[in-house]
Amino acid sequence: MLNLHKLSPRSFDWQLFTGVFFLVLIGMSAIYSVDLSRGSELFFFKKQLIALGVGLLFLFVASTSQHTLWRYLAKWWYLFSLLLLVAVLIFGQSIRGTKGWFSVFGFSFQPVEMAKIGLILMIAYIISRFGRRFDKALFFFGTGIVTLLLLGLTMMQPDLGSAVLLGVIWFGMVWAAGARRLYLILLTASVIFFVVMGWFFFLKDYQKDRLANFIDPGRDPLGSGYNVTQSIIAVGAGKIFGRGLGFGSQSQLRFLPEAQTDFIFSVIGEELGLAGVATMLVLFALVFWRLLLIIAKSDDDFVAATATGILILFFAQLITNLGANLGLLPITGVTLPFVSYGGSSLVINLLLVGILESMMVKRY
Repeated sequence: MLNLHKLSPRSFDWQLFTGVFFLVLIGMSAIYSVDLSRGSELFFFKKQLIALGVGLLFLFVASTSQHTLWRYLAKWWYLFSLLLLVAVLIFGQSIRGTKGWFSVFGFSFQPVEMAKIGLILMIAYIISRFGRRFDKALFFFGTGIVTLLLLGLTMMQPDLGSAVLLGVIWFGMVWAAGARRLYLILLTASVIFFVVMGWFFFLKDYQKDRLANFIDPGRDPLGSGYNVTQSIIAVGAGKIFGRGLGFGSQSQLRFLPEAQTDFIFSVIGEELGLAGVATMLVLFALVFWRLLLIIAKSDDDFVAATATGILILFFAQLITNLGANLGLLPITGVTLPFVSYGGSSLVINLLLVGILESMMVKRY
């Protein structure tokens, strides 16, 4: 049920919306700059502008809904996400070796973005129905199976970055809910064990070389270390105030691959400098603060758990993307929320903000 009164200045969280709006504005500016080096058609900018319009529509519609709607939709959204992930493996389009997109009328959609919402809502629903007995094995392994189904289908595409995000969402939500620490410790130890075993017994020499080049990109600056090397150069070249939009040599001369998506942070660092990067991080801090406010003040387990899942998703994407751009983490294709080019990502992230707004306006 929709309630337009929720958009009033006293009900709508304009601080959260303002933070998100200016993050999108920074992203649109960087995408426009990248497009300048590719001709006058502004291909990426125009498609992102359409996604922005759709996303804002979803945001405001979701904002006017009752927060109980999302509790009701949790199971159905999760099941629909499972079906989409199965369907994309059969009918989907392959892009850069990943069969994870549906293409309709020239627009691409990534079902795994829907799955992120489905997982957050489903785990939040389980938390709200579990009677706060989160130390039980059934809670830990039950939510684990729910996550594993989505994660496994995502890995079959294969999309490692999104699969890791799904795992992080689950781990963070059950940890915050109060899952038994012994299970979490044993899981962490098991992951470390299999990573070590994989290095010695399963990884090929060329795969080990890729990991070694990630740790030290200078080992192969023109090969597997090229992307990270160019990204670090771009960030350092921006200095305090940057070279100006459209004047970054790394992005304009196409030294940065996938500058509009994976390396949008480097574009911002080079063209807007430390001042632009600091502004962007302050805006992210504003968004995170508003989410923490929901979690702290909510007396509804479903609302608090949903806000926790969304906070974990946004924060994990931010850290993963920044870490990859600075050579601190592997490049996994994870976009910078609200900033990177990607219609599916932008629409879903704005929808998540709308879901948050529907939960905030009731009390805060």
